[in-house]
Amino acid sequence: MYDEKPSVENMSAEQAHSQAQAQAQLQAQAQAAVAAAHHEAILNGWHNPMARIHTGTEPRLPAFGGEFQPGLYRPVKERKFANPAPLGLCAFALTTFILSCVNLNARGLNVPNIVVGVALAYGGLVQLLAGMWEMAVGNTFGATALSSYGGFWIAYAILLTPAWNILGEDGPYGTEAAKAVDPKMATSAVGIFLTGWFIFTTILLLCTLRSTVMFFSLFFTLDIAFLMLACGEFATNNGNLTAAHRLTQAGGVFGMLAAFLAWYNAFAGLADSSNSFFLLPVFHFPWSEKGRETRMAAKTEREQA
Repeated sequence: MYDEKPSVENMSAEQAHSQAQAQAQLQAQAQAAVAAAHHEAILNGWHNPMARIHTGTEPRLPAFGGEFQPGLYRPVKERKFANPAPLGLCAFALTTFILSCVNLNARGLNVPNIVVGVALAYGGLVQLLAGMWEMAVGNTFGATALSSYGGFWIAYAILLTPAWNILGEDGPYGTEAAKAVDPKMATSAVGIFLTGWFIFTTILLLCTLRSTVMFFSLFFTLDIAFLMLACGEFATNNGNLTAAHRLTQAGGVFGMLAAFLAWYNAFAGLADSSNSFFLLPVFHFPWSEKGRETRMAAKTEREQA
């Protein structure tokens, strides 16, 4: 009796070990099949070769989860959501373009209220909705970035809305008490507002260092635009109107660059062989995961040759 119990336990351990080995083999076969299908799809031009597709078995970049990355988005098999990133990028791009035209005094335009409508409806509401859908597809970076900038445009539109009168001459910063402290207190307030967004954009910029050159460039130019505009407001408060004008124009230049880079990244996410005759390169950083995969593939090809 005492000899039977150890033998049964030994058999159970061996069976468990065999089952674990079998499961490991099945998982390895599944991963190999997914990788082979992915490679075949790239060779056949079924989707953008710059796409960073998550298969469910490979590690994901912590910042964007691979799906805010420019390139055609292909959802996980059981999920029926489209990629919301191009919509959010387009909403951001158009609103930034209009405001940058004002900052550059295009065609003599120097009153920013024209941006209120598009900032509320497109740059604000639509971009916020795109950010919420990024949350639904499991993309933390995309949800944080798009939702936050949607909130920025809504807040900026409220600042410029005459009915709210936040920055008006007879508004809260135009009272006798406020003027006694600082006659141009409103410019300092807007400068602090923009400085906060500069800090937030810097945080996002650091999260793009393992993505692509075009994606990094978008957040870099936007970051500098916020910095220039904030400094322009502070220069106005200090009475240096010449420096303020030049800083605002510099912010307009970097804002314009950010707008076109956002459109570029959006097009890279929209275009594939089914709707476009060409694809836009996004230039993966050599140290990014996609860059490492490309180097490994090139090394394997050289070794095989």
